[in-house]
Amino acid sequence: MANRYSNTPISRDENRKRRYGTWIISIPPYNSSDLYIQVTSADRLDILASKLYGDQSLWYIIAAANGLGKGSLVVSPNTVLRIPSTEQTISFINSINTRR
Repeated sequence: MANRYSNTPISRDENRKRRYGTWIISIPPYNSSDLYIQVTSADRLDILASKLYGDQSLWYIIAAANGLGKGSLVVSPNTVLRIPSTEQTISFINSINTRR
């Protein structure tokens, strides 16, 4: 699975320091293959991504789909989360960023 930085533009400043371009992560479109779960105890987005996608670095997909991850990876108990299909979501995010 490609991570979200694989298509990020990289440049060098006047001191030859590496600079990464901006990466837009939009809300993934709804799909019939989306999964919905209810978190029963406090959990973290990266741990959920590891369990559900097999890759903890994909936590940002769950965060974007549910408006989470702004300053904390912790998900409160009893929160219902939409878990988007990874392949379609990564393709969607990549298409947004390659068109800019």
